Amino acid sequence: MGICGTELLELIIRPTLKSLGVNNPIAERLMLGTAAVQSNLGFFLQSQRGIGLFGISSEIHQSIWDEYLAFQEDLASNVRGFASQHEFLKAPNTELASNLRYATAIAWMIYQRADIDLSKLKTDQDLAQCWYEFFAQKSAHQSPSSFIAQVQQIPTEVDEKAA
Repeated sequence: MGICGTELLELIIRPTLKSLGVNNPIAERLMLGTAAVQSNLGFFLQSQRGIGLFGISSEIHQSIWDEYLAFQEDLASNVRGFASQHEFLKAPNTELASNLRYATAIAWMIYQRADIDLSKLKTDQDLAQCWYEFFAQKSAHQSPSSFIAQVQQIPTEVDEKAA
């Protein structure tokens, strides 16, 4: 059993996104769906998909820092602020599994780097396609339909509180 979707949204995803200047229920649902499909809401913290709640590979993690955040000083500082002071320097990928707010920030950076247009994401199918295009590793086990199936299993009170 993973993390309660409602609590993940309220205690981790929403406050992290707000700290990054994103106050949008569509972004919240995209992130919640991403966590659901990538790790079954934290049931798997290390798998073939990657590390942590969002199943981020060490290569993607490194590329976010080297190819995106390295050129955005203020944003990089904000994201680095979520990481623990000492552990990040010793084993940065460990932060993806042990630090939910940091993992959420890095996962959002994957979407932000892709410059997604949240106004075009109106349905679960739209969210699934966005996840598949920019986040999924395109394996046989990952498809837009797997995203939709996971999202639809999340309790409905998450939708009501996000709106």
